Amino acid sequence: MKKTFKFENLDCAHCAMKIEKAICAVDGVSEAKVNFFAQKITVEAADERFDEVMRQVQKAAKRVERDIEILN
Repeated sequence: MKKTFKFENLDCAHCAMKIEKAICAVDGVSEAKVNFFAQKITVEAADERFDEVMRQVQKAAKRVERDIEILN
């Protein structure tokens, strides 16, 4: 499954790059792309684990930038 989400409080392109790298390292993520200018993230993961993977994606993003929010 591939879904796109909106970011909130993403303030710099460098942070976006670091967040993308952290999210790609999450177990279960097959692909992740962060678009700083559009303030969006696209995550691809297995359908049956998608919700679990997204919880880990949120944690990984917050480790890089604690004020970031990924909105559904």
